Amino acid sequence: MVKRPDGMNAFEFSVLSGLRAAQLRLGCTPRVVRSEKLAVTAQHEVAQRKVERSVNIDESASDSVE
Repeated sequence: MVKRPDGMNAFEFSVLSGLRAAQLRLGCTPRVVRSEKLAVTAQHEVAQRKVERSVNIDESASDSVE
């Protein structure tokens, strides 16, 4: 079991780990020692804060709200 970092809720941890596992499956280089399973490798990366979330705001979407 991988302990999630302090200040990160379970939902954010699982979503971020899942997205990172997809990147690893597509061939990205792991930032920690590779585990037998990609999902576990992704969880370790997130737990050690080797990967973090990034928020991209699409400006065209905010224009359509007006």
